[in-house]
Amino acid sequence: MQNALFVGVSAQAALARELDVIANNMANVSTTGFKARSARFQEYLMPVASADSFQRTDRRLSYVIDQGTPLDLSQGPVEPDGNPMHVALRGDAFLAVQTPQGPRFTRNGAFELDAQGNLVTSDGYAVQGDGGPITIGQQETGLAIAPDGTVSTNLGIRGRLRLVTFANPQALKSEGANLFSSDTPARPAGPGAHLEPGALERSNVKPVVEMTRLMDVNRTYTMVSSVISRLDDLRGTAIRRLADVA
Repeated sequence: MQNALFVGVSAQAALARELDVIANNMANVSTTGFKARSARFQEYLMPVASADSFQRTDRRLSYVIDQGTPLDLSQGPVEPDGNPMHVALRGDAFLAVQTPQGPRFTRNGAFELDAQGNLVTSDGYAVQGDGGPITIGQQETGLAIAPDGTVSTNLGIRGRLRLVTFANPQALKSEGANLFSSDTPARPAGPGAHLEPGALERSNVKPVVEMTRLMDVNRTYTMVSSVISRLDDLRGTAIRRLADVA
């Protein structure tokens, strides 16, 4: 009975983790360039469990292990908005930005100019070109971003956006503000990656799917809680009867 309680608690912990993942996805359904995550679990067999009530000793028990939250890197919907400083990424690539914590990577192409004329993200992080930050002078006009990332004005080319990819994108770590960090070096994106100027890539979260997952997880969590409660009641009853006999 004690082992059954442990199995139920391991299932509850996994379901609580999945609820957190779903809640984060739903909170970012309108976040530009957001990539959804899912929860992945694995069965863990405990080979040394035993109890006097078992039919035989060392019967294996199945626990639930959280195996991580992989990224859904599928393309989000691309919506044109006509803003010359907005770009939507297509393909397996990320934009490089500079933050106080170091280089970070994003799919958010909603750029703007700060007070110093630097091209920055909507959160104020400097967008990185192949040669560093891209700066536009106050007197320059006609800013345009080409599909290959080239940034130009009426005075000519000002830089080229740095598009990068990773050997294992699933190893990227979420840093908040729709940014990712990586423990492995970024490498230039392949020819299949390009930009769509005057557009933004929306979140790839599918609200109907997430709501269905939410209802399923809530239903399962409630069922597991009910089982644990009943087992605990049975355990208490058994202890009281043993005490009466003694």
